[in-house]
Amino acid sequence: MQKLNWNDLRYLLAVKRGGSLSAAARLMAVDDTTVSRRLGVLRRILGEELFLRQADGTLALTDHGAQAAAHIEVMELACDELSETFAVSANECVGTVRITSVPFLVNRWLAPQMGGLLRQHPKLQVDLIPDSRDFSLTLREADIALRLARPVTGGNSVLARRIGSLTFSAFAAKAELNRPHTNLPWVTYDDSMAHLPQARWLAKAVRQSGARAAGLRVHDLETALEAVLAGAGRSLLPNTVADRIPALQKLDGGSVKLSREVWLLSHRNQQSLRRVAAVSEWIASRFQDPG
Repeated sequence: MQKLNWNDLRYLLAVKRGGSLSAAARLMAVDDTTVSRRLGVLRRILGEELFLRQADGTLALTDHGAQAAAHIEVMELACDELSETFAVSANECVGTVRITSVPFLVNRWLAPQMGGLLRQHPKLQVDLIPDSRDFSLTLREADIALRLARPVTGGNSVLARRIGSLTFSAFAAKAELNRPHTNLPWVTYDDSMAHLPQARWLAKAVRQSGARAAGLRVHDLETALEAVLAGAGRSLLPNTVADRIPALQKLDGGSVKLSREVWLLSHRNQQSLRRVAAVSEWIASRFQDPG
């Protein structure tokens, strides 16, 4: 039998994780034709059909394909562990860790603290992905995810632990408080985000207190922060970030009783990788000691 090529094997994993040629192509950063060609080579070498095309265009692994993919995942993890085994120091982290979370946490909390982590691990490559979508750990779209609620998807393949919480207070731009009109309106959330805890709190505040709602509604915390800084009104923001911004003023003296849990998610198969474990512990320590 012709020798297997590791690069070809990775394409079968991409199909398993993506479920279609186009999704596999995105994961591998190539075009659909390349994926199809590589899979054809692999099928000829193994002599078995590895997947079947469904009526909706998705690809389902055959029994042989599933068996092959299971072996390839073991090989993938072994390659990662091998690269770490030959690191110069037993405590050295080598390789890439992709972290995803909502833009607010990535841009305002993680990114400003990255210098310390990278100085500690100079051979580490960190990719920060600010996105409100739930990037899939099982599809290896990310290695670590931070979520502002207990995860409800991922199953046994995803490890989840609560590492802290974000407490909220009402904030406004200091420049606005120096003006005659101090009764600032509330910057609230659009209807699609009405389920968020801070959105519910704001809607209740407007409804019960008779306070004005600003003529601006936002979709996420990042936009809420920018709106407040621009003088559009007041809103609820996490203390751990807003307290550090000189242009903001806390309004309620801590009277707002609202917090959101922060959960750290990683893939179970990657828990033995030194770089993933080190970054996970560093993130958790930042919530215990936000500095």
